[in-house]
Amino acid sequence: MRPATVEEASAFLADASRDGRRARIGADLLTGGLDRVLEHEAGDLTCTVEGGIRLSALQATLAEAGQRLSLDPPGDPTIGACLAGRLSGPLSHRYGTPRDLVLGVTLVLGDGTVASSGGKVVKNVAGYDLGKLVCGSQGRLGLIARVSLRLHPLPAATGTLVVETDDAAGVVRTLRRSQLAPSALDVLHPGRVAVLFEGAEAAVEAQLHAATALVGGHRAEPAVWEESRERQAAALGRLRFDPGDLPNTLSTVREAVVRPAAGVAYVPDRVGGVPSPTARRLDHALRERFDPAGVLGS
Repeated sequence: MRPATVEEASAFLADASRDGRRARIGADLLTGGLDRVLEHEAGDLTCTVEGGIRLSALQATLAEAGQRLSLDPPGDPTIGACLAGRLSGPLSHRYGTPRDLVLGVTLVLGDGTVASSGGKVVKNVAGYDLGKLVCGSQGRLGLIARVSLRLHPLPAATGTLVVETDDAAGVVRTLRRSQLAPSALDVLHPGRVAVLFEGAEAAVEAQLHAATALVGGHRAEPAVWEESRERQAAALGRLRFDPGDLPNTLSTVREAVVRPAAGVAYVPDRVGGVPSPTARRLDHALRERFDPAGVLGS
């Protein structure tokens, strides 16, 4: 099923619920037909889009007004996938993950109910911040049909500094304790730290000069950020760590793309653990509340 409207998606899931069928989002229910920009309030730096629009298509539309969604995960996912998978890239250092950029959402639940929460919507549902709740939900709570998002101006200039070092943790510590304000700060372990500055041309030049004086390094082409995203996409595991424990984290992995501010490392090996009993109970309670018939269950 490839619905072109929220109403079609609602009817499909209502039928599946009534008939006792499963409907996996991304397999049985595709969002490619929900790919419109519904509203762009350039003066307010907000937009409302359908969940099936590709990130590249949205960025192209926003660029015409000198704006962007400050989200840069690997590949070209849909906006709904960005939320459902909690996808982000190097810009998360400054702008955060989808959780920090979403203002409101409209969901279609497993029984066909259409529920909205947050800003830029006609009717809200009390009790849940649905926009933040569905971040990382992997499509198990509902179809992300519409999303309202916070935007930022396109920077006038950008500059990248790469520091080759055997002490990446020390470089990161020095930069984070300084007055510099990078938009991205990745450790390309082993051996390199990449730093991105954005803004007015004079401000970018001043920050590059100050960063070089602090930690050395050389100016680099923007391709280093594509390398970072490609390595992130190829990673099989995702480690979480206390940002203050970066030295120990780097010493325990042979290769990784590390986002120190977020405490996340993308590693080439599969990693994972068993969720705590509390996390399992919370997950079960949410799925019981949003999809009691298990229509969206995997």
